[in-house]
Amino acid sequence: MTRILLFVFFILIGCSKENETQNRPVSSGSETLVSIDETSSTGEQENTYASIDFSNWKLTLPVDENNNGSPDEYLPASLVNGAYRSNNQIKPFMYDQIEDSSIVFYTYPQSSTTNSSYSRTELRELINPSNSRINWTLAQGGEMRGRLKLETISKDAASNMEYHKTIVMQIHGIISISDMETHGFSSNNGPPLIKIYWKDGFLWCHKKSLVDEATSGDALLEVSSSIWTDEKDNLGYVGFEPFDFRI
Repeated sequence: MTRILLFVFFILIGCSKENETQNRPVSSGSETLVSIDETSSTGEQENTYASIDFSNWKLTLPVDENNNGSPDEYLPASLVNGAYRSNNQIKPFMYDQIEDSSIVFYTYPQSSTTNSSYSRTELRELINPSNSRINWTLAQGGEMRGRLKLETISKDAASNMEYHKTIVMQIHGIISISDMETHGFSSNNGPPLIKIYWKDGFLWCHKKSLVDEATSGDALLEVSSSIWTDEKDNLGYVGFEPFDFRI
C-alpha cells in the first residue's frame, strides 16, 4: 500500500528552552529546494501597517490560556482585516511595527509547544482556512517566500554559541488521515522535512533524509532517528539584518 506523507508550511519564531526572541515574517508558500537571497536593507519606508493577507494562515501561541492542554490557536478569521490588533490574547506575541511596516512575532523561554522542545509563535499555512487536516502532497509542490529579520535573541552562556538558536521557517511532514485511522495514531505528525535555523547569525538548513534509502512502506511513517537523519547545510550569514528567503 502506498504511504502518503503530506506537508505543511510554517513561518515561525521558535526558541529552545531559556530563549527569548523576536522576528519579522512576511508572505507564504512551499517546495523542497532551499535558496537564499543576499542580505538587503529595508531602506526608507512609510509608517504604515504591513500588507499581509492572513486568509489562509493559522496562528499558534506559546501559551495555553484556555487550559485545554494544547497551545492556543487562532484560525484566519481571528487574524484577517487587522482583527489580530484588537485581540488581547494575541497582542503580546504578534503585533505591528509600523516604523518599517513589519509584523513582530515574540516568544519567550521555558515554554514548550506540543510535540516539540521549542516554544513558538507560529504561522501555519492552510489550504482550507477552516480545516488544518487538508494538506499538500510532495507531488503538488509549491513555494514559500519571506522577508525576515531577527530583531533580538538571548545570549547562550551554556554552550560555545554566542546566542541561542531559533527556527524561522519550516516544512513539516503530516501523516494522512487514512493512515492515521489505519494505524491508530493519536497524532498526525510526521518528521519535519525542512527546518531553517538562525544560529549565531547564520542560516542553517536541516533537511530530513532516510538513513537507509531502501526504507519503504509503514516505516516511512516513523519519526525515529533510526529511520530519518538530518542533512545540515550552512546557507550563509544574515546577522540581524533583513533577508529574503525562498523554499
